[in-house]
Amino acid sequence: MSDFDVDLFVIGGGSGGVRAARIAAQHGARVALAEEYRLGGTCVIRGCVPKKLLVYASRFHGDFEDAAGFGWSVPHAKFDWKTLIANKDKEIARLETVYGSLLEKSAVKVFKSRATLVDGHTVQIAGGDRVRAAYVLVSTGGTPSYGDKIPGIEHAISSNEAFHLTEFPHRIVIQGGGYIAIEFAGIFAGLGSQVTVVYRGETILRGFDDEVRQHVRMEMEKHGIRVVTGRTITAIEHSTSHYLAKLSDGNHIPADKVMFATGRVPNVAKLGLAEAGVEIAKNGGVAVDEYSRTTVSSVYAVGDVTNRVNLTPVAIREGHAFADSVFGGKPTIVDHANVPTAVFSEPEVGVVGLTEAQARARLAQTDIYKSMFRPLKATLSGRDTTVLLKLIVDGQTDRVVGCHIVGEGAAEMVQLAAVAVKMRATKADFDATMALHPTIAEELVTMRTRSASYAREAAE
Repeated sequence: MSDFDVDLFVIGGGSGGVRAARIAAQHGARVALAEEYRLGGTCVIRGCVPKKLLVYASRFHGDFEDAAGFGWSVPHAKFDWKTLIANKDKEIARLETVYGSLLEKSAVKVFKSRATLVDGHTVQIAGGDRVRAAYVLVSTGGTPSYGDKIPGIEHAISSNEAFHLTEFPHRIVIQGGGYIAIEFAGIFAGLGSQVTVVYRGETILRGFDDEVRQHVRMEMEKHGIRVVTGRTITAIEHSTSHYLAKLSDGNHIPADKVMFATGRVPNVAKLGLAEAGVEIAKNGGVAVDEYSRTTVSSVYAVGDVTNRVNLTPVAIREGHAFADSVFGGKPTIVDHANVPTAVFSEPEVGVVGLTEAQARARLAQTDIYKSMFRPLKATLSGRDTTVLLKLIVDGQTDRVVGCHIVGEGAAEMVQLAAVAVKMRATKADFDATMALHPTIAEELVTMRTRSASYAREAAE
């Protein structure tokens, strides 16, 4: 590799790219990385981390109300948006510094500029420099999608801008029904905003288990969030005092802000991919094989830019596997099956494995175990909420192939449930595990009665 300036050039300083750069350097590679915005990428700068901090902030409202049932007298609480955002910004700046320090300690040269591909071995740095690399890794993540261009779309904000609003929106309309839309609906509602969610489909959280989708919607509406389905925003009008979101049914909703959370798309624009011969897949992401190699043998891609499983831990795993495969002499394939995921909504959602519909379509026999109940905490707090836990079981092998939880701590619970699902644990293994009482999670090992059983042959 002496004919090259570096052994690896990473385009994009998010979680996947930084991990790949560090591990490659540990394997002895000469590494450079370019990031045009801020080190840390979507997750650290304008995604998972700041969003979770805002989620925590939004839940205090409910906690203050719950406290009365447990004998606490809480004085009138006052929320200040600017304080929250300022404190959030300090933490994000600290994390960005940590990312930079990790790269520096790994002897990774960092270009704080945009970089594009010239060919399979040449990277153009904005400003004139060109770097020749034996391998190039594209890890530029995703970018917000606004869908079809509508009149007034320039007035809409995405999740990127939501983290930096100078004033708190007391009325907000959010278009979308996925992770981002539902999480921000809970955030703004918990902080005191009047929230309307507009979604074109039948119900929110497409791709999740149908009962989970229905349960979350019911709980959101209990919390005062208005959910409008089967419609879209067709125009945004602006006056001096507010915005007006026009819906496809002709109705108008006044708001202080209109947010589009209709998903993120792979950030592939103007990177020189086509010019270098890198193919884009039908899913809109960079086409890669099981080792994250593109159609150009020296160019690889990991994370959301490939549009495989768009989650930060997946990008990190893919980046690590790439470095081990190319520079560590340890060919590694990332297993994208049974990846746990969470929606930090109110209430929270945690899932791993197959939905009921997927299991019924794939398995000869599907058994469903379900428990829905009012949590112990709500008996004194008086909160009107219910928890849903659901296990999907292969009726022929007794293997647990899906776990779905809606309720407080769902994400924490499903992380451990994912270990069992990944290990191919059976329902009998769950049943043989001693319950930890009193907890919500104990229901996962105490469900004995099937709520439903389906034979695929009979259904056909």
